[in-house]
Amino acid sequence: MAEAKDERRPPGELEAGVMAALWAADAPQTPGQVQQSLGVGLARTTVTTILSRLHEKGIVDRRRQGRGYAYFPVQDAHGLTARRMHTELDRDSDRHTVLARFVAQLSEDDERVLRDLLESGEQ
Repeated sequence: MAEAKDERRPPGELEAGVMAALWAADAPQTPGQVQQSLGVGLARTTVTTILSRLHEKGIVDRRRQGRGYAYFPVQDAHGLTARRMHTELDRDSDRHTVLARFVAQLSEDDERVLRDLLESGEQ
């Protein structure tokens, strides 16, 4: 029994699960509702902590509901991925080299998509 408790989830797994539950919902969700959606035996307090951290990071927003909060995502999954890419880019002082290496590692298809996006000015 102690072995199961000592097993650690990969970093970000719980946050990803919570975000998936929020994206799947058609309305803001309370921690209890998210807990039920996850169905993995997490304590409501754990879910509340995850939601609070996501709120502090600006990934979700919340509104008062009763004595607590109901949470909703600020961006869709694609927007969140783009945000993470920007965060990683901002961590390095040599943006030119980072971008050059990123582009050099793109597949031909991804390079074509990026080139088309840059030429069209689409966002």
